[in-house]
Amino acid sequence: MDLANFIDGKFVSPISGAYLDNFEPATGLVYSRCPASTAADVDVAVAAAKRAFPAWASTRVEERSRTLLRVADLLEARLEEFARAESQDQGKPIWLARTVDIPRAVSNFRFFATAVLHQASESFDMDGVALNYTHRRPVGVAGLISPWNLPLYLLTWKIGPALATGNTAVCKPSELTPMTAYLLGEVMQEAQLPDGVCNMVFGTGPQAGAALTGHRDVPLISFTGGTTTAEIINRQIAPMFKKSSLELGGKNPNVIFSDANIEKAVATSVRSSFLNQGEICLCGSRIFVQESVYKDFLARFISATRAWTVGDPSDDNVKMGALVSRGHLDKVLGYVDLARQLGGTIEIGGDQPRLNGKFKNGYFLNPTVISGLDPLCDVMQEEIFGPVVTVTPFRDETEALELANGVKYGLAASVWTSDVSRAHRFAQSLECGIVWVNCWLKRDLRTPFGGVKASGIGREGGTYSLDFYTEPKNICMAWE
Repeated sequence: MDLANFIDGKFVSPISGAYLDNFEPATGLVYSRCPASTAADVDVAVAAAKRAFPAWASTRVEERSRTLLRVADLLEARLEEFARAESQDQGKPIWLARTVDIPRAVSNFRFFATAVLHQASESFDMDGVALNYTHRRPVGVAGLISPWNLPLYLLTWKIGPALATGNTAVCKPSELTPMTAYLLGEVMQEAQLPDGVCNMVFGTGPQAGAALTGHRDVPLISFTGGTTTAEIINRQIAPMFKKSSLELGGKNPNVIFSDANIEKAVATSVRSSFLNQGEICLCGSRIFVQESVYKDFLARFISATRAWTVGDPSDDNVKMGALVSRGHLDKVLGYVDLARQLGGTIEIGGDQPRLNGKFKNGYFLNPTVISGLDPLCDVMQEEIFGPVVTVTPFRDETEALELANGVKYGLAASVWTSDVSRAHRFAQSLECGIVWVNCWLKRDLRTPFGGVKASGIGREGGTYSLDFYTEPKNICMAWE
């Protein structure tokens, strides 16, 4: 099956006629092709979005809201189709896409479609001399670049606030996972979203992505992906002073104190380590455990990891599917080999499962737990983005904080303790954008999301996203 770009309300072939093979991670076989778009395709999409912008920006908020709610309803009606497509594209179990990814994509549209109805504007009366008020307006054409790990969820997290606030959009989904974005174009057609308001251009980062971020008619860029790519984008857009939000990588600490509920910490830590094959930027890939409970935790954690089954993504009893690509699997295995070379102990995993039939050439990897590494080594400093975690003991709160903050990233963290004072004190001292205490991945769309340090700039989620996709202007009215 050959996919097509979605531009100006229509599905169109790439101008060059070139396509990229789309591999199914669970089988290693090509099952579709997506456009290998170039700057020429991006130009056409941006021109369509620019033409559509004045009418969409002036459309009443209530009408924009109703349109996005129609998109949400139609997407929800096709939930099973989208879940199967995302599983086939990305490698995750279908049950995970069915219960998490697609419902959250639906929620994104509904949240922003209704939140925009309740935006407020500040005003300040200068003692009867003048009145200052803030007026917000849409920015223009938004360039939205989304990653492969949560392809529909994170794409809709950008589209929702961008369109709700009156912007138009040109999206560049990951070329590794194009199918759900392609299907979303069908939904937008059916929802009667005006032509050109939201466009999908598929292709690689160096071709389609760079053309979009560097386009003179795209004043706003939202990017979710790797830190190295973000550095390139930053250098490209800096001379044009574009508005940008960059949600990047993480090397998140999971800190377990001796007074924690160990049973609950183990159960949740297995999920926070290996859910979605560990291909979530919020996964707790560095586990730090207080010395007095370290051996007990490690034994329980290994036992729970052993029960984390790997295999057929269509099997509801399987916990973990395949990694997204052969190249990514090789990268993750490279870090496991490096851990061995550095003297680390592979407590469990580190190898590929032996699967038969159509899955024998899939990109599967057993969940892997490594101990005995220096916290400053590359395995514990660099984002691996796979089902690989390290486990390290610590003595006290001071050492735990030093270990947790001792990386260039600062996206998220988890803290396990029954001491309320310590929970607040430690959480506030962590250098990251979000902290979970005695839980993981509980997200409220009303709160800001994003990281510090090398984990990005800007925030997504809630009213912060609505603010990001608008330009504030202060207006002062004076009288004598």
